[in-house]
Amino acid sequence: MRPKPPAAPLSLDRKAFYDLAASLPAYAADLANHDQHRVNLKECHRFNAWLAHVRRYDRIAPKVTTLRAARPVARWQIVTLMVVTWVLMALLLPGRVSQQMYTIVIGSWLLTIVAAFFIPESVYGTTTELIEGKVLRVVDVLLEILNSGAMDFSE
Repeated sequence: MRPKPPAAPLSLDRKAFYDLAASLPAYAADLANHDQHRVNLKECHRFNAWLAHVRRYDRIAPKVTTLRAARPVARWQIVTLMVVTWVLMALLLPGRVSQQMYTIVIGSWLLTIVAAFFIPESVYGTTTELIEGKVLRVVDVLLEILNSGAMDFSE
């Protein structure tokens, strides 16, 4: 597949500013309905699409360049990969290594799988709480634009 050409930048006029500002409370309220300390894959993908759209605005893009996309990696994906690896090792290692080494490798990998449940999800994925923080950074940028008078809003 060919990579998509970069989208044309959009001008942040008053209508776009108000539309973006009006959509933020609903987006934040929707995020607040999810478990804050879990990775929600759907919300990660939704945020990444929203961030790509926000970065198209000429006045916002330079201020959100440091804002990283959400990492849609959930605990169940990590554990599934680890269990599949464990099963493959259990099937492929006998006869190739000594019985003692086999027992050590399989046992330690099983303990690693159990330990994965104690690692916070924010280590390998972006939790809903972190997504909310990134949305608030965009709100701060909009407030900065509003307070700077760059949009020429009247009282």
